[in-house]
Amino acid sequence: MSTIMLYTWIGFAIFLAVMLILGYISAKKTKNISDFATGGGSLGPYVLGLSFAATYLSAATFLGYPGWTHDWGLSNLWLFLAMIGGGPIGVLMVAKKVRKLNTKQKSLSLPDWLGDFYNSDILRVGTGLILLFNIFYIAAQFVAGARIFEYLLGMSYTSGLIFIAVIVVLYVYAGGAFADIYTDAVQAVMMAIAGLAIFISGIIIFWEGSVTATFTGITDNLSVQNGNLVSVFNPDSLHFYSFGAISGAIIIQWAFASAPHLFNKVLGLKHERDLGKMILTYVITAAFCLLVLFGGLYSRTALGDNVAAADLALMEYVVWAFPAIFVALFGIVILAAAMSTTDGIFVSISTVFANDIFLKFLVKKKIIKLSSEKAQKIALKISRLAVPLVGLIAFLIVLRPPAYMGDVMWIGISGIAAGTMGPILHAIYSKKKAPARAAEISMAAGLFSYLLIYFTGIIPSTMSAGAAATFIGIATITILAKILKNPSLPQEKETEKNQARAN
Repeated sequence: MSTIMLYTWIGFAIFLAVMLILGYISAKKTKNISDFATGGGSLGPYVLGLSFAATYLSAATFLGYPGWTHDWGLSNLWLFLAMIGGGPIGVLMVAKKVRKLNTKQKSLSLPDWLGDFYNSDILRVGTGLILLFNIFYIAAQFVAGARIFEYLLGMSYTSGLIFIAVIVVLYVYAGGAFADIYTDAVQAVMMAIAGLAIFISGIIIFWEGSVTATFTGITDNLSVQNGNLVSVFNPDSLHFYSFGAISGAIIIQWAFASAPHLFNKVLGLKHERDLGKMILTYVITAAFCLLVLFGGLYSRTALGDNVAAADLALMEYVVWAFPAIFVALFGIVILAAAMSTTDGIFVSISTVFANDIFLKFLVKKKIIKLSSEKAQKIALKISRLAVPLVGLIAFLIVLRPPAYMGDVMWIGISGIAAGTMGPILHAIYSKKKAPARAAEISMAAGLFSYLLIYFTGIIPSTMSAGAAATFIGIATITILAKILKNPSLPQEKETEKNQARAN
């Protein structure tokens, strides 16, 4: 293990140096809040596609999800379908229309976009507050980093947690979206190569004359350990125990495609005509990355149930199967995955405070009276100061390590989807714009139904609970749009014209 530790320290030092250099270069380009939030809307499709994939997948793909596969077996491969099916469909349904509408609105974030579209400060500030659920997402990525430092570098969990939190906070504080997007592109390539390498490794190690025979041997091994590991629906699984639960996972992955830290990537695209290239880049990259789910099956086959924790199952397989230098490289990839998602979420939350609440509400409504130039400078300071505050809260949430980092992450994703998907979908698909009040009630109904359904245990799966609450939010705005009258305000008429052009 000492050799692995040495290689890991060397690899991490090189990786960190590259990330900090990119962050420094990015900081030079970050002149205002628009640059911090979306890179100034001037980015290309391939860089953004790679960044989208890296941010969408996160460290849960390389630690949490293989841990689920290790504990729950073949049923967890439904997650591959959910993420490759549900995610791209969500992007295709939402991204293009959102991008068209935003050519007129010039919004910087999801709360900004919804607030501008419905001309509602309640929706703007409310959505911004809902985005604080993403602190759970950040917390889950911190767990991944802490686990790697603990397992490969010999740190304590708490020390590793402090280390990863400080690193991410520093480099997002400096560079914002430019640092986020360009470093994500590098990290996505690393993640795709690692996913493919893990998939191929099991075929080579457990080879029995053909690919079919090899996977038959793996499933036979799992069946002997526990029959549920080879079941289509595993009753032991938190998320794939029934057809309804699997449907919920697919639906929430579809909704996740409009998550705020992903939403910002779409708004950062320079040319609308390049959206197809961006999505194709993302899908291909994600497919290679998700092959890592098979690592959980390989881990269970090789090591049985003798792993320190589910989230470390894949790392234990990598240590068992690969030479020390690859173990170190794989640890760096997981750290890259954690950082690639965490920095994007930091940017989206920071934008909420600086742009959506400060600029678009407090300054615009003259609650705080400032010149435009001074307000922009203060907004940039707020966006950066929000980063360490959010990092501290996320750190405290996972000070005690959770059983499954993936479950912590999905608490945040599901809450945001439940509160925002109704207003988003109605904005881009309805021929007639809903009243602001309908959108506001939809936001509240989706969010509070999620809190009730999940935290009271009515539906134990965070994914399925989020899917059910998302449908409640969508149904609420659909019904209220037909009941409530829409005031004929000049701003709303202009937005309706923009919507008509997008459709």
